Amino acid sequence: MKKLLIPMLLFLLIPMLNSCGTIYGAAVDERNVATIASDHEIKGKILKRFADDENVGVLDFSVSSYKGHVYLIGEYETLTQKNRAIQLARNEQGVTGITTYLIPEDPKAMCGTAKNLELTGKVKAALIGDKNIWSTNVDVKTMQCTTVLWGLVGSKTEINKAIAHAKSVKGVTKVKSFLKAVK
Repeated sequence: MKKLLIPMLLFLLIPMLNSCGTIYGAAVDERNVATIASDHEIKGKILKRFADDENVGVLDFSVSSYKGHVYLIGEYETLTQKNRAIQLARNEQGVTGITTYLIPEDPKAMCGTAKNLELTGKVKAALIGDKNIWSTNVDVKTMQCTTVLWGLVGSKTEINKAIAHAKSVKGVTKVKSFLKAVK
C-alpha cells in the first residue's frame, strides 16, 4: 500500500505544480478558487481512472478541466482506447461537457516525440514572451507537428495572438485552438 500511496500523492499534486496551482495562476484566472480546486480534482480523478484502466494509458492523453468542461487531447493506439478514455472522462462526477482532439498514432509521422516536445516548448516560449497574453492559462500540446491550444484567456484578441504565435513556430504544420475568451 505504501508503494502506491507516494506515487498517487505525487500524481495528484502535479496539477498544483503548474501555473494554475500558484498564487499568480489563480490571480490571472477568472475562475474562483473553489472552481479551480474542483477542476483540479476532476482532472486528478480522470487521470487516476486512466492509470487504473487496462486500455487507457495515463501518459497518452492530456486532460484539463475548466468549470467542469473537460478537454482530452492526445494520440490513441486503438479505437477501444480512444472510446474508453472518453467514457471514463464523461462518467466522472462534476464533468459538465467534454471536448476531444484525439488522433490515431502514426509511426510514420514527420514529427516524433522529441520533435513534438521541441515544438511545444517553442510555442510556450513564444506565448510567455508576449506579455499581452495570459500564457499561464494556455495549455499546449503538439502531436504529429500539429499544435493544439486550449484554456482560458482574457479576450478574442489574445486567442488570435496565441494562434499566430503557434503558427509562427517553424515546424508546426497546423494549429487547432480550443481557447476561450473570458471577456
